[in-house]
Amino acid sequence: MKRILLTILFAAAYIAGANAQLTLQDIYIRDPFIMPVEKEGVYYMYASSSQKIDGQTYGGMVAYKSKDLKTWEGPIRVFDVPHDNWLTGIVWAPEVHKYKNKYYLFATLNSDIVWKAPKEGHLAYVHRATQIFYANSPEGPFVAFDNKHPHTPLGEMCLDGTLWVEDGTPYMIYCHEWVEMIDGTMELIKLRDDLSSSVGQPMRLFCASAAKWSTGSARKDGSRTYVTDGCFLYRTKTGKLLMIWSSFKDGNYAIGIAESTTGKVIGPWRQQEQPLFDKHGGHGMIFRTFDGRLCLVLHAPNSPSGQERAHIFEIEDLGDTLQIKGEIAL
Repeated sequence: MKRILLTILFAAAYIAGANAQLTLQDIYIRDPFIMPVEKEGVYYMYASSSQKIDGQTYGGMVAYKSKDLKTWEGPIRVFDVPHDNWLTGIVWAPEVHKYKNKYYLFATLNSDIVWKAPKEGHLAYVHRATQIFYANSPEGPFVAFDNKHPHTPLGEMCLDGTLWVEDGTPYMIYCHEWVEMIDGTMELIKLRDDLSSSVGQPMRLFCASAAKWSTGSARKDGSRTYVTDGCFLYRTKTGKLLMIWSSFKDGNYAIGIAESTTGKVIGPWRQQEQPLFDKHGGHGMIFRTFDGRLCLVLHAPNSPSGQERAHIFEIEDLGDTLQIKGEIAL
């Protein structure tokens, strides 16, 4: 449900060559993340890309580059999971953040290792975690910290970690997987100043069912599951701290908005009643173009058939919420 473990490795783009001129319609992608690098005048879009070596699947990531968000060059291989890493499987939701003159990759790593027996009729509990890697360039190569372990708790199924820095302190906000929790949660954990590891215990911010628009998915036993996906934080022009995140509304993948009532990342968090986007697309993030437009990028449709593409929408900062103005014609 959360991800479809497709092994599509952007074959068309690779065949065309790494310097091919592509449009967003040419690039299969889930969980798109776009980082503008102003000094280069380049937008980087990061995407998962695995490799098979001696029959073993190892996770990795590629980047696409654009100067206008219309035509893209790539893919450029910027990351491969170290073969001696604690988790080595498929990468989900790669994000790259600049912090203290380095670039940090937040990657959700997967495995097929079952770590405890699931409840009857539920999906297997496998090791899934967010780990942070670093590089001196947005093109990598991204490398692991010495311990090569996840930054999320080993005893949890975790995904979709993102960075937030508040009062000089770095934090990671991540999702505690619905597979384990039934009602997925959003969690906060402090990071060391160099992002090499997490510090202390996580703090729960909210559950997926707290949002009225998050209607969940029915199970055969009559219960419902609620997904937390794709968190990303944004401070508005009036200083309000918002979090966009994804779940399901009446069967469609959607993005909603939570607001910290204190303006601090610890919350408490209040869910805005109306979703930002509910047309079967999601896992969004927010960036600003070089000409000053505020934009949301997401993948749509949320499909098992490889139809997912990045869609970019111009959005408006209303001070207390966000509003989509329309999709950018590319």
